[in-house]
Amino acid sequence: MSPSKGARAAGAAVALAAAVSVSACGSSGMGSGSPGDARSQDASTSGQADRSATSPTTSPSPTRSYPLSTAPRGIPSVRKHEAARGPGWRPASNSGVVIAKGSEGLADEGKLLAKELKIGYRGAVAAGPGDVELALKSGSGSAESYTLTTSGGRVRITGPDQAGVFYGTRTLKQSIRADGVMPEGVVQDSPARPQRGLNLDIARKYYSPGWIEARMREMADLKLNMLGLHFSDDQGFRIESTTHPEIVSAQHLSKADVKKILELGDQLHITVVPEIDSPGHLGAVLRAHPSLQLRNVNGVATKGAIDISQPAAAKLVDELDREFAQLFHGPYWNLGADEYQALVVANPEASYPKLAKLAVQKYGPNAKVQDLTTAWTNDRAAALAPYKKKFKVWNDGLFRGGVVKADPALEVQYWTGREIGARPPVEYLNEGRKVVNFNDEYLYYVLGQPNNFIYPTGKRIYEEWTPLVLRGTTPVPERYSKQIQGGLFAVWGDFPNAQTQDQVANGIRLPLAATAQKLWNPAKPTLSWSEFQSLAAKVTSAG
Repeated sequence: MSPSKGARAAGAAVALAAAVSVSACGSSGMGSGSPGDARSQDASTSGQADRSATSPTTSPSPTRSYPLSTAPRGIPSVRKHEAARGPGWRPASNSGVVIAKGSEGLADEGKLLAKELKIGYRGAVAAGPGDVELALKSGSGSAESYTLTTSGGRVRITGPDQAGVFYGTRTLKQSIRADGVMPEGVVQDSPARPQRGLNLDIARKYYSPGWIEARMREMADLKLNMLGLHFSDDQGFRIESTTHPEIVSAQHLSKADVKKILELGDQLHITVVPEIDSPGHLGAVLRAHPSLQLRNVNGVATKGAIDISQPAAAKLVDELDREFAQLFHGPYWNLGADEYQALVVANPEASYPKLAKLAVQKYGPNAKVQDLTTAWTNDRAAALAPYKKKFKVWNDGLFRGGVVKADPALEVQYWTGREIGARPPVEYLNEGRKVVNFNDEYLYYVLGQPNNFIYPTGKRIYEEWTPLVLRGTTPVPERYSKQIQGGLFAVWGDFPNAQTQDQVANGIRLPLAATAQKLWNPAKPTLSWSEFQSLAAKVTSAG
C-alpha cells in the first residue's frame, strides 16, 4: 500500500535533514568531495537562502540539496557509475519487485531478490513508488552486462539477457548489505572475463550437496559463473553411476543430488563443468577393473594410470563419459589429461615398451608414448562429439612436438610449471589456444598444504595477481589478453581430513572474493586489503 502524499512529504523532509549521512553510501566512485562538488553545494546553499527569503514555506529542491552520490560498494566493484544527486533507494514497506512487460522470464530473479531484500514480489505489473523493476532490453552489451538506474525513489535494472539482470540484482543486494542504500545514479557494468569461478575436488574429499549449494550461492553473489566438479580420482568416484556402479565410492552424490545442483546452477547462472580425468587419476575406477591397470616393464602397477593400449580401457572410459554427459547439460566438459604417470619417468619408451610399440604401429616410426596419449585425449573428445561439448584439458596434458597433434579446439586450463617438461603459457597461446588461469602460485587451496603449497588468504590475489599471470608471478604480454578466458580458484583434497567442510568454506571465502574482484573489474582496486576484508565481511555473509 502506497503512503499518502502527506506522509511522503514528511518523509522527504526527514530525508533532507539527514542528507549529510547519505554521502557515506559508497567509498569509491565519481565526484564526491571534488572541487566541482563543493561549488555545486555552495550554489545550492545560496539558492536555498534566496528562496527562503522570498518564500519561507517553500521546501528546498532535493536534487540540489543532496551531495553527489558515490558508487555502490560491493564485490566485485562496479566498473562504471554515473553520479547524481538524490537520496538513493532503500527498501521500505511500500517497496516491491516488479517485472517489466515482455520480461516475464525474469520471474525467478525477481522472486529471489524480493526474498533477499524482504520486500514484496508483485510480478508483471507497472512499477510504483519505491519499487525495483527488472527488464530485458536488447542492446550491444554482452549477455552478462547490465544497467542499474536509481532515480526518483525507484531502481530499474536492465540487461540484454537474464544473466546480466541477475548480476544487477547482486549489485543492489550488496549495496544494501554494505550501506543500507543504493546510491543515486546509473551503473553500467559487465565482466572483464567470461569464465569466473570455483573448481572443487569432490573426488578426494566428499562434500555434502548442501555444502556445495551454499558455495554456489556465495559464488552467485560474487558474480562467479563457473563451478568445476572433479569427481573422479585415485581416492574416490563420487557420483552415482548406473553403467558402472562397481566403481562408486561409499560416500557419493546421487544423481538426484546432482540434478538439484544443476537446477540451482541454472537459477544462479552458474555453469557446472564435470571432469572425469583420464588416462591418469583413475585409481578409484581401476580398483574395480585391475586388469586395465597400466604396468611398467617390470610388471609394477603405475598409480592411477589406465593401460591405453587396451581397447577395453577406452570402452570403459567412454561409457562413463557418455553416461555423465547426459546428466551434465552444460556446454563444457573437462577431459583432464594431466599427470599420466607413464610420461613422468625419464624414458617412457623404455619403461613402457608395450605403449611405445603400439605408438609406432599406429602413428609411424617417430611416434612415442606421448603421441599415443595425445591420441587418447583426442579420441575421448571424439566419442563425446554427439553431445556437442567444448572440451577443456590441463596444460600438462598437451605436449611439445610429437607426431600426433592435440585437437586445436581444446581449451587449456593452465595450472603449473612444476611438472617435468612443463611448457610455458606462451607456447599454448602461440598455438592460438584459449587459456583459463588456474595459476597454482595464487589460486590453489590444497588441503594439508603438501609440496610447499600454503593456504592462500586472498591478499596476494588481490594485490598481485591478474588474469595475465598464468605461471609463477610474471604476466604474459598484453597481446595475449583476449585468449585468456578468465580463471578459477581451485580446492584440492590431497589430505582430505586436514580440514572440515566448514573450515574449507571459511578458508576460501576471502580468496574467492579476491578472485572475483580481479576477474570482473580490470582496474587496480581502490580499497586497501584491510578495507576489502571489512567490505567482504558485510557483503559475503550468509543470508
